Amino acid sequence: MAGALAAPAANADTRHRPDAETRGVTAAAQRAAQQGIDWQDCPADWGLEKPIQCGWVTVPVDYARPNGKQIKIAVDRVGATGTPAERQGALLYNPGGPGGSGLRFPRRVVTQNKIWAGAAKAYDFVGFDPRGVGHSAPISCVDPTEFVKGPKLDPVPDSEADKLAQRKLAAEYAAGCAEKSGDILPYINTLNTARDLDVIRAALGEKKLNFVGVSYGTYLGAVYGTLFPTHVRRMVLDSVVNPSTRKIWYGVNLDQDIAFEGRLKDWMTWVAQHDATFHLGDTYDEVRQQWETLRADAKKSPLGGKVGPAELVGFFQNAPYYDSMWVPVAEAWSAYAAGDPQPLIDSAAADLTDTAGNIASENGNAVYTAVECADAPWPTSWKKWDRDNSRLHEQYPFMTWANAWMNLPCATWSTPRQRPTEVRTGKGLPPVLITQAERDAATPYAGALELHKRFKGSRLITEKDAGSHGITNVTNPCLNTRVEAYLLTGELDSEDVTCAPHATPRP
Repeated sequence: MAGALAAPAANADTRHRPDAETRGVTAAAQRAAQQGIDWQDCPADWGLEKPIQCGWVTVPVDYARPNGKQIKIAVDRVGATGTPAERQGALLYNPGGPGGSGLRFPRRVVTQNKIWAGAAKAYDFVGFDPRGVGHSAPISCVDPTEFVKGPKLDPVPDSEADKLAQRKLAAEYAAGCAEKSGDILPYINTLNTARDLDVIRAALGEKKLNFVGVSYGTYLGAVYGTLFPTHVRRMVLDSVVNPSTRKIWYGVNLDQDIAFEGRLKDWMTWVAQHDATFHLGDTYDEVRQQWETLRADAKKSPLGGKVGPAELVGFFQNAPYYDSMWVPVAEAWSAYAAGDPQPLIDSAAADLTDTAGNIASENGNAVYTAVECADAPWPTSWKKWDRDNSRLHEQYPFMTWANAWMNLPCATWSTPRQRPTEVRTGKGLPPVLITQAERDAATPYAGALELHKRFKGSRLITEKDAGSHGITNVTNPCLNTRVEAYLLTGELDSEDVTCAPHATPRP
């Protein structure tokens, strides 16, 4: 019976007793399978149109105490579009983060996204807000308006005093998380989200999980596959976080800084090739110099009183992240260079009237920080942070310090750290499909190679000379047809595949 497990003694520290948590997830999954999901029309303010339906899955805060405090995980779905004979169950999705909401995934069916039309015939598309995110017991660290308000300090420090100011902010942020979200904070981590995923699978009435994970979703999928190898049916992992225990999470972030510089250069080179459109210089060096000038101008006098170097980096990093942002970022920049700063101000400044958006932004960052700080040990010595980031900044200045300050709360984090999961092929794990762009900035290519090595029997599709993040959402028939074939039939190529890049954006 689902509820028959005795709760562990209240004073026992079961945080590091995996057997207790294994029993706990089994109990929670049995309970969820019996309860199912009461699907209803989605709440009006969730922005999910019919025929998408919404519901809740109850999970324990602490899997070592499955009968203790419970939270509700928000889920949504849209039914498979094909015939009953074509239906293969539910396909779950995580877009990354950590801290991203997957609730918009079923909209790919509603909006008739062509890339996903084949898979939509066979699967109900199911999204969810991971624990701590959005509608699933959301956590918070600071007041959302304060969180988004600019201009913030320039991430690149000019002095020891600048570094001290940033360190103070990071420590205050960590303390704010403990104060505002203290009770649940120790339980916001990838291991527990993977366990939640298994409970959602059971609540859906699925014997096995079909899953697409992008970015951080690849790490969630890798941990799930390690914990529950016999529960996996099909798994697509796209734009891979390096799962090595030596990399999670401090090393992953340092690697990002290097890759962002490379992809920024790709974009600026493209901007130079289209100088007739953007007028920002006809060589990479000229375009780069324009960026340095813009940054210096915004430091001296923030654009519109709101956009300093920190806000510029926040907006400009969209271009190395996604090819779909190459044109919009270049256009706003081009307008500024031509004497109209407004498009750049509108794009880069926070909109303080967007209450819902700012709450979501602050919540996303809170979960990002909570998960990364809890998943693994972090250096607590400021000397190490200072040495590593000062060294990297010399060659990779675009993102290094901004990334360091974002992660520095982990140096003073209040809750116990997990030992990172040793991702590996458990008995019964089926072949997993891995997709990766060779020049991805957010999740560098080495991560895909590492996961490929760890998941025996996996196949890797590489998009060569491309660098967009999340390539299962990009039109490239070489890639799209293989992802669809795998989801529909389970079949993979007999060896790894290299695809030519998708089309370069055109201004």
